Amino acid sequence: MELKTRFYLVDGEGRKFMGIGVLWLLEKTDELGSLRKAAKDMTISYTKAYNMVKRLEEAIGREVLDRHKGGSSRDGASLTPFGLRLVRLYRTFQEEARERVEEPYRRFLEELEKNTEEN
Repeated sequence: MELKTRFYLVDGEGRKFMGIGVLWLLEKTDELGSLRKAAKDMTISYTKAYNMVKRLEEAIGREVLDRHKGGSSRDGASLTPFGLRLVRLYRTFQEEARERVEEPYRRFLEELEKNTEEN
């Protein structure tokens, strides 16, 4: 038995705008220098990737991507300084939250085992 956790942020209407998928998309965009390339690498449509970033930016009221328009490729994006900080903060939050749930989960398993043995 193992514990699987998913943490995500929702807006006032309960719509998800930040989770591990958005984090991965931002990290991949930063790595590849393009939202389109990141979407392709993650096997999601560009439209879906664009909407994920748009929903995030609308929810927090800040831009996380600096979109590069023009030039020969007409493609490209990098994380804004705020976007870089957000990625670091959210990655840390995810790791700390998972660590903190381990102890209650361990206690749950111990109690479950005791109760199983009693019956």
